[in-house]
Amino acid sequence: MRHAAIKKSRVELIDIARGIALLAMAVYHFGWDLELFGYMEPGTAVTGGWRLFARSIATSFLFLVGVSLFLAHAKGVRWPPFLKRLAMVIVAAAAITAATWAIFPSGFIFFGILHHIALASLLGLLFLHLPVWLVLALAAGTVALPYYFSALVFDNPALWWVGLSTFRPHSNDYVPLFPWFGAVLAGIAAGRLARDSGLLDRMALVRTGNWSAPLRLAGQHSLAFYLLHQPVLIACVWAVSQVFPPALATTEARFVNACTQQCSETRDAAFCKAYCDCFTEVLRSENRLESVMSARSDARNESRLSEIASECTMTAETGAIMQERDGTNERP
Repeated sequence: MRHAAIKKSRVELIDIARGIALLAMAVYHFGWDLELFGYMEPGTAVTGGWRLFARSIATSFLFLVGVSLFLAHAKGVRWPPFLKRLAMVIVAAAAITAATWAIFPSGFIFFGILHHIALASLLGLLFLHLPVWLVLALAAGTVALPYYFSALVFDNPALWWVGLSTFRPHSNDYVPLFPWFGAVLAGIAAGRLARDSGLLDRMALVRTGNWSAPLRLAGQHSLAFYLLHQPVLIACVWAVSQVFPPALATTEARFVNACTQQCSETRDAAFCKAYCDCFTEVLRSENRLESVMSARSDARNESRLSEIASECTMTAETGAIMQERDGTNERP
């Protein structure tokens, strides 16, 4: 009978995929912890390859949320297990918010991956029975929308979770509805296509052997892994730091390095030097360097940082134009 293999047991390949995503997440968080303790340059974990790595991990997680949601509830929502799982995710998300508020008040997690999973699990139910082409179209639109549209109304902190504000709110884990819900919708569509094509039945028959047991175990208990791995990693890095402390640079040097790394993602070296020099000078004159490089920030400080960024962008661009004009005038 069609789908009989799926009914009898879990799909091991999906558990393994989830386990691999969890392992990748642990690797990324280990890098983030090394940066936090001073073993990596400031800004490393949020720029370049590390940034792409983090985004690919979040995308894979949310894609698998969509796949799992379809597999579990395509023939009708199983409310008791759904609500139990949803409650667990909501409680875990609230615990993450509370813990990060206490430790990192300037970058606390108000809408991270767990918050998104909770909301996406509810919203995703509305899309389980729509035509695949429509779900895929909505997924593409969800991903594209924040790149083409933003509005001041979404700058209200109460609406930051939507993802359509004119600036990116500061948080150590920010996974707003747009564009990330697009990955969940893509997962729902993929689950539907896999089921209708018979691929899911064939996947359900695959047995991978003992080598995959750790990955399958992690994939089957993803929430517990998510909550426990970071405290363990931080404790390990802290223990090492007591024996082999990192050589910390000055606050100003760390800020300049972080600023330059982030700026170089989108602008040339000359602009970034002018921009970061300007930013550093303003922060030094206003005695804000320490608060920026620590967890002692607030909404007013964040607003001022946005103003400084705009001012220094204008200063750097004006300087580049003047330098180009002077170079032109000096030519024979």
